[in-house]
Amino acid sequence: MRKRTRTLLGALAAAAFVATAPGSASADGYWQCVPFARLMSGIQLFGDAWTWWQQAAGRYETGFQPRAGAVLCFKPTARMRLGHVAVVSQVLTDRVVQITHANWSPIEGSRGKVEKDVTVIDVSQQGDWSEVKVWYDPNRDLGGSTYSTNGFIYPDASARIMADSGVARMQNGAIAMAQSAASQMATAVRPGQGPMSLLSQAADSTDRIAALIAAATRGGDPR
Repeated sequence: MRKRTRTLLGALAAAAFVATAPGSASADGYWQCVPFARLMSGIQLFGDAWTWWQQAAGRYETGFQPRAGAVLCFKPTARMRLGHVAVVSQVLTDRVVQITHANWSPIEGSRGKVEKDVTVIDVSQQGDWSEVKVWYDPNRDLGGSTYSTNGFIYPDASARIMADSGVARMQNGAIAMAQSAASQMATAVRPGQGPMSLLSQAADSTDRIAALIAAATRGGDPR
């Protein structure tokens, strides 16, 4: 029963992501960060993540302030040799954002998964987003590492059109998938209880994120 529950939870999360993610072609496949960031942002850069910052010069506006839809470019590290790119989904404060990205946390032991609206905090001394901490799902908290970044690449008008174009293609099928997965989840886990009630209960990270935002707003050190 427990194994089936985990499987249905994964299906529900995948379906819910597809229903809300622009241009998401598959929630069940293995996603690398680069093609996923390109799909979500519409920014037409290719190659390893660490090359995006240089490639963006002269093609896209870049900077050091977060904006929804921008791509945050991570510098490579010993364990992350190709760098990383993530799309800003929401700016919460000048030092706290949510990102949507792929192939970061292992989800149920597997990599290549998409994480939607996870917290990133600027911990740089200058407040310029050059050093960040990122939500790490196995810990249900920010990860222990601090990551250096180049900054943000901002989509232009054509990139925004490309990012938005996937919504219409996927909307009908995604909604049906989400509804089906939610119904299966409700039936298997708690018969007689509606799927929306279960979804509400699943938001167990909200209080933790709120505390992080409050600490950043007060000027406290979130590290």
